[in-house]
Amino acid sequence: MLLMVAGFIKSPLSQKKLTEDNVELHCEAIGNPIPEIQWWFEGAEPNETAVQLWDGAWQDRVAINATYKQHSTSTISVTNLTLNDSGTYECRASNDPDRNHLSKSPKVKWIRSQANVIVIERPTITVSQDLTDSSDLVLSCNISGAPTEIKGHYWTKGDTKIHSDETSDDFTSYMLGKVDHESSGEYNCVFETTPISKGTLLVKVPPHVVAYKKSEQGNEKDTGVLICKSSSYPPVIQWSWFKMVDGPQPIVNGTEDRFFIRSDSNKTELRIMSLDLEKDPGEYRCNATNEMGEDGTIVVLRVRSRLAALWPFLGIVAEVLVLVTIIFIYEKRRKPDEIPDGKAMLPIIRIRMCARGTQTKQPSR
Repeated sequence: MLLMVAGFIKSPLSQKKLTEDNVELHCEAIGNPIPEIQWWFEGAEPNETAVQLWDGAWQDRVAINATYKQHSTSTISVTNLTLNDSGTYECRASNDPDRNHLSKSPKVKWIRSQANVIVIERPTITVSQDLTDSSDLVLSCNISGAPTEIKGHYWTKGDTKIHSDETSDDFTSYMLGKVDHESSGEYNCVFETTPISKGTLLVKVPPHVVAYKKSEQGNEKDTGVLICKSSSYPPVIQWSWFKMVDGPQPIVNGTEDRFFIRSDSNKTELRIMSLDLEKDPGEYRCNATNEMGEDGTIVVLRVRSRLAALWPFLGIVAEVLVLVTIIFIYEKRRKPDEIPDGKAMLPIIRIRMCARGTQTKQPSR
């Protein structure tokens, strides 16, 4: 087997982060045999020594994921950064068989690749939501203690950028307009510093429930599916279903071994197995609840007999049978002299032919 000393093909990159942020470092190494990768940390204080990091270290804030296939890859992530997390993070790789031996020294030393992580105190960002006289909502952010010069601002809703400017002010605002289920959500004001500084504003409204279909149809003995959705923020924390019979009657998951409910934060689904023509048709109500309130809507279920699809075909067959019967009766009732006869017609044809011959023959002179 050809031996190849370990070498890096990707090294971790130095980064600047704010307190409470997360950092992720990545490195890859090749060699034969495939090298082992370790992570080490040395703090910024002069007297600190390097310590090995493992998955779950620092009160479970450190996570290490590694794969060893055609080559070695390893990623370390540290969450909820503090100022004490500033320092040098070192990726070490070796494929020497004695690399971890307690008494033997490895023939080949561990190769090393380093990245510096600088953690800066997070600035204070004051956020506010104000309604105007016209009931429009204005979102605003004010920063103090920015880590570097402000080169601009932008606003995002989720992962979508919705507004930006290049001013250096320590204040930024965004006119949201009318507050409803479509405008609700998580908004971020971002100050373009190094690293970026971000504030979060949550625009909350009660659920806005709509039925996937206001009216559903199903055949007897088949499975009926009723679906409701809510697209507002915050997400729904509880869905409920009711059968509207002399008022709302709650439906519990697993009722009669026929009613099954499956829900997530923005959708609920009621499945009714083996639809009953007598019991199941009617109105069903789905209700959604979040921390701001509740909402619901009605879905109408119609159940058809299994023979319903045959009625059009049976109607056509009946029409054909009636038509055939009428023709048959008509033919039976016709008089015999009305029926053409080939032999009876023959003399008539001959007489006509003779008459024509007489008319066309000229006398000789």
